[in-house]
Amino acid sequence: MQGKIIAFSAPSGAGKTTIVHRLMERVPELSFSISACTRDRRGRAEVNGKDYYFITVQEFQEKIRHDEFVEWEEVYEGSYYGTLKSEIERIWESGKHAILDIDVKGGLSVKEFYKDRALCLFVKPPSMEVLEQRLKSRATDSASSISARLYKANFELTFEDRFDGVIVNDDLDVATAQAEKLVRDFISGEPAIV
Repeated sequence: MQGKIIAFSAPSGAGKTTIVHRLMERVPELSFSISACTRDRRGRAEVNGKDYYFITVQEFQEKIRHDEFVEWEEVYEGSYYGTLKSEIERIWESGKHAILDIDVKGGLSVKEFYKDRALCLFVKPPSMEVLEQRLKSRATDSASSISARLYKANFELTFEDRFDGVIVNDDLDVATAQAEKLVRDFISGEPAIV
């Protein structure tokens, strides 16, 4: 079996992480690709080596110099995120397909790097007002951080047409069902119909 990659990208707060976690429960052929990042953990909920590989800026930059990433991005100033090549290989060697929860530029980079071996899906909120409310309700970011995320979201939404498919996350159950169909069709070799 040749391993494939399914990448979910979205503005922060659109719901991609929740959809990815639901897919992990429903599609046993998938294995979560753990991204590396330099940001601090969000409370006790996030675990190093499970949610992210939390590393220092210096460690991240060293990995960049050694070409250890499939993709990486300085998402916010001093805040790096990336997908390690070794992580994708680990998943493929286990006989699974990699599922990624990454930023918008990262999703486009994965598609460019892996071409037809990658399915890159864009999750979008039903509106900017809903997105703002979601960011505020999760109570993990400061007001200035939420403002920066909303500003960036407006920019990221302009890239949705460059993805293989777009899922509007207005109803989580409907969005998850749509994502599951697209993923199962891609794994089985069926043409994606969005």
